[in-house]
Formats: sequence, C-alpha cells, structure tokens
Amino acid sequence: MTNFVKRTIFGTLYVALVVTSLLLLQPYYFGFVFLLLSMGSVREFHRITHSDMFLTVSGVVLSGLLFCGLWTWMTSTAIVFASTYWILLIYFALLLVAIVAELFRKAENPIRNWGLLFTGQVMVALPFALMVLIFDEAPMLLLALFVIIWLNDSGAYCVGSLLGRHKMIPRVSPGKTWEGLIGGMLVALAVGYVFLADPFGFTGLSYTAWQALLVSFFIVVFGTLGDLMESLLKRTLGIKDSGNVLPGHGGFLDRFDSVLFATYAVAFLLAVM
Repeated sequence: MTNFVKRTIFGTLYVALVVTSLLLLQPYYFGFVFLLLSMGSVREFHRITHSDMFLTVSGVVLSGLLFCGLWTWMTSTAIVFASTYWILLIYFALLLVAIVAELFRKAENPIRNWGLLFTGQVMVALPFALMVLIFDEAPMLLLALFVIIWLNDSGAYCVGSLLGRHKMIPRVSPGKTWEGLIGGMLVALAVGYVFLADPFGFTGLSYTAWQALLVSFFIVVFGTLGDLMESLLKRTLGIKDSGNVLPGHGGFLDRFDSVLFATYAVAFLLAVM
C-alpha cells in the first residue's frame, strides 16, 4: 500500500470520526471519542518526551479527570463521585500529589518532571476539556474550528508550494512560508464566514460577518502558533512524527496541534462575544 493510499484512507477515517462525533449531537458519543483522544494525546506527549511510567500515568489520569469533570457538568450526569465539583477536586488533589511525589521519587531532574506534567496538561489536556464547553454551547462552532483548521492547512500547503518564497521561522519549520500563511488564511476566512455567519442556513449559527471573520482570523493565528510549537517540540526531540497511530499522518499531536491551541482562542471569544 503506497503512502498516498494510506494517507487517504486513514485521513478519511479520522475526519469521519471527528465529524460524526460532532454532527450526531450525542454527548455520550462525543464524550467517549474525545475522552479517548485526550488521554491518547497526553500519553503520546509523555512518550515522546521520554517521561517515566509514573509521570505518564499521572498525566493520562489527570487528563481523563479534567475532561470528565467538564463533561459531567455539560450532561448533568452523576458518575464517579456524583458531581463536577468532586471530580475536579480529585483532579487538583491528584495534581498536587504528583507534584509532591517528586520529593520521594529521587528523580535526576524533578523540575523537568514538573515542567512536563504541567506542559502536558496545559498544551493538551485543558484544550480537550475546553472543547466540552464549546460543544455544549454550539456543536457547530466546534465543527467549524476543525474545518477551518483543516482547510487553512490545505490552502497554506497549496499556496506555499506554488508561491512560497519567504520562510516564516526556518529553524522551527523550514517548509512554512508567509505566502502560505496568507493563502491559507484567505481560504479559512471564506470558510469561516460560510460556517459562522451561515448565509445559506445550514449550520444554525448567527454570527455577524465581522464576528465570523474575527473568529476565523484568531483560529488561523492560534492554530499556526500551535503547529509551530509542536514543530519546535519535535525538532528539539529530534523526531519527525509524534507517533504512528494514523499511518501516513503521524500521531495524535500531529493531527491536533493546531486545533488544541486554537481551542483557547475560540473558548475565549465564545465567552466575550
């Protein structure tokens, strides 16, 4: 099987999984899929950064608790210890335990372990948890986030391949150009307008044209920063892909790097707009 065929098959499966979990509007299906994605992404982060078993398990468990805490708030479903309050209380208690544990583990570099634990939670676990809040408020907005990122990447690749001359940050990502960024952003703004302003009446969203363009702009900017940050991480670690869970596409972080950082922007704009 050629690499192109692999990319096509697994790329289609990935898109279908994400789109289906959002379009079905079923909190249980969405919660199950994105909980696994969150925990799998955090595990992958700790694997590529060579975290030990304690740190990896701590990060994965914490990501699951954080996600479930906000998910139970969204669904008002009593699981684990009966409420969001208790789940999040356990999350912070275990986070404190993982921090204090460095006193007794005799690790060579406890500060590095603290940094990896917090980085995994802030860069990966928290954005996945914030997706729950976005889904609760407007599932189509979360779908728009993914679609805008996907088409921005496609537009940036096509324009960058044809017209790219000026490198953005060559030491981090040699292939990214300013021309590609502009091309991808133009595509993203057009797609964002269609999704968010909804001139054809198929998403149910009611943003004004300016709001739609503003949200799309921030998604592109923060998504690009997320992509560059993961590129910096991989370049520092000397790896090409974060994993091989999706043959031809890499790992979880390769697929979600842009989305995770852009989630912060969407969550903020959702709160203030």
